[in-house]
Amino acid sequence: MQRKPAATSVAVHELIAQRWSPRAFDPDAKVSEEQLRALLEAARWAPSFGNTQPARFLVGRRGDAVFDRILGTLTERNQDWASRVGVLLAGVAITRNEKGDVPYAEYGVALAAQNLVLQAVAEGLAAHQMAGFDSDALHRAFELPDDVRPVVTIAVGVQTDADVLGAQRLVERERGERSRIPLAEFARAGWDTPAF
Repeated sequence: MQRKPAATSVAVHELIAQRWSPRAFDPDAKVSEEQLRALLEAARWAPSFGNTQPARFLVGRRGDAVFDRILGTLTERNQDWASRVGVLLAGVAITRNEKGDVPYAEYGVALAAQNLVLQAVAEGLAAHQMAGFDSDALHRAFELPDDVRPVVTIAVGVQTDADVLGAQRLVERERGERSRIPLAEFARAGWDTPAF
């Protein structure tokens, strides 16, 4: 597995430093049931506004109908590489409950997804979160209720060499350096004043 640790100004936890979103996955590797349960337990215990717990995950294992339905909603570019992963998940938000609208439902899904992705790193897996999917198609494919909103799809599997991607530009992108805006631009003491 290619390691691309984050370049940080101070040390951060290894799970955070090692997390990145590869596209090169081993088409023969499996995600075990225990690993998958651990990912979903990590997501289940994410914080949510007022403990509303709006996040739900549709879970597809490579070779089953759920996997194929999620895969069919991805953009063509994402389908090309995501077809090789062991698990495809769709994170959806329940936007209403018995008390009315659920505040910050999408944020709740985001927190759950991040827990899931970090647990994947802890399990020796790789995960790639995607916005490149057709939300309406996912809604139809799973006959979701009107108050359930698709938020993200996540590919999980075992990373492999970038050569599996085929095209040289894709291989180069996979092997390229990671980058983020500088901390001085990211953290502000005022809009025009860096915090660090």
